[in-house]
Amino acid sequence: MIVGTLIGIVVIVALFLIVFYNGLVRGKNMVEEAWSGISVQLKRRHDLIPALVNTVKGYATHEKEVLTKITEARAQAIQAAPAGVEAVMKAENGLTQALRSLFAVAENYPQLNASENFLQLQDQLATLEDEIQMARRYYNGTARDQNNRVLQFPGNLIAPSFGFGKITYFELDDEQERAVPEVKF
Repeated sequence: MIVGTLIGIVVIVALFLIVFYNGLVRGKNMVEEAWSGISVQLKRRHDLIPALVNTVKGYATHEKEVLTKITEARAQAIQAAPAGVEAVMKAENGLTQALRSLFAVAENYPQLNASENFLQLQDQLATLEDEIQMARRYYNGTARDQNNRVLQFPGNLIAPSFGFGKITYFELDDEQERAVPEVKF
């Protein structure tokens, strides 16, 4: 009787560990899939930037500093991918700042703003930025779910022994983007 009860308890604990471990693996795979979605969108963004820079270069030849910053920021963003989420966040925030300066410069060139090629590239970039935001929200949702599994009881006791830890969110570093816009009439 006691042996049968002990075997039953061991079987129940083993089943619980198997189900819990499989949930952790499923969550990790979802986070990796979500990160892959972000990577695809960022690559599309990185591929679009040279065309944008070349278009602006034709109109704004004396704005070399801005164009150089964008090229350097793009290179840093591409190289950051293997270094992890935090490195990618930092590099992409730098690239976003460089692109903002490009569009600020473009406002000084009416013929550039009238260029159909530039407008198409600008629209494509805006669409990509929206897709990056959607991919980032999905990634952060899967990271949150995985963090809940890992950090809540009993996960906080079990997950570390299987090598699972907290996932880093892909967040904005730019205080300007976090700030609430001021509306004046």
